[in-house]
Amino acid sequence: MSELSQCLVLCTCPDTDTARQLADRLVAERLAACVNIVPGLESVYEWQGKVERDGEVLLIIKTRQDRYGQLEETLQQHHPYELPEILRVSLDGGLQDYLQWIDNALE
Repeated sequence: MSELSQCLVLCTCPDTDTARQLADRLVAERLAACVNIVPGLESVYEWQGKVERDGEVLLIIKTRQDRYGQLEETLQQHHPYELPEILRVSLDGGLQDYLQWIDNALE
């Protein structure tokens, strides 16, 4: 199966207000068709030699591969973390009508 033009981007945020601000910006600038805001995450990670544990909010961003560069740049510019988690996940399938909706929303 050939690679689809749509993708997901995952990005954690420190709180709901930050997540909403970023989601609103991405949709308003047509960098994302839809952003799910998932509260209640607990992240455990090593940072600067110390194990950290923080509550976070996850953004699940639906976009297209051709918008990813601008989306990543926008997240980096407006995200409060020194090193934000920004992960692109390529898709290998999905409901065709929904994938088409993503494309249409980004025109």
